[in-house]
Amino acid sequence: MTNTVLECIKTRRSIRRYKPEQIKDEELQSVLEAGTFAPTGMGYQDPWIVAVQNKEIIAQLTEMNKKFYEGAGDPYYGAPTIVLVFGSSPEKWRNSTNDGSLVLGNMMIAAHSIGLGSCWINREREMFATDEGKALMKQMGLPDGLVGIGSIALGYPASYPPTVKPRKDGYARVIR
Repeated sequence: MTNTVLECIKTRRSIRRYKPEQIKDEELQSVLEAGTFAPTGMGYQDPWIVAVQNKEIIAQLTEMNKKFYEGAGDPYYGAPTIVLVFGSSPEKWRNSTNDGSLVLGNMMIAAHSIGLGSCWINREREMFATDEGKALMKQMGLPDGLVGIGSIALGYPASYPPTVKPRKDGYARVIR
């Protein structure tokens, strides 16, 4: 069985090279809106989404992320837009991480469906647990007590991965 949504899910790849030009406002709004329609536990809508296109703040996020990054280079791969997702601490809302992860997933599929590239980026939990991170959250107008769930690098792809890894045997099972 095939359809547009299933094909989009199957062809989306993590993009690690971006063109420098900024994405269009309507593209960003479409991606953000897709995030707001992700399912959340009990319809609580706990996640908070913040899109960053300010070059100085992106530079700050990059330096913050590098402190917890084991690789070399830019942990956001030069993307012109970074979309951060926050949620309540898991002690306050047990579905916080799950809900935020679904928001990130929806946004990545939506981005691919309109020709944008994205890559899930980790380490936001550690970044925003620091004093610098808490100050930046306050600067972004977020309420106290949130934690970083994750982020996506977002932009126009400069290249695509050349191959797709085959799916492992036994990945999905049906028990009848």
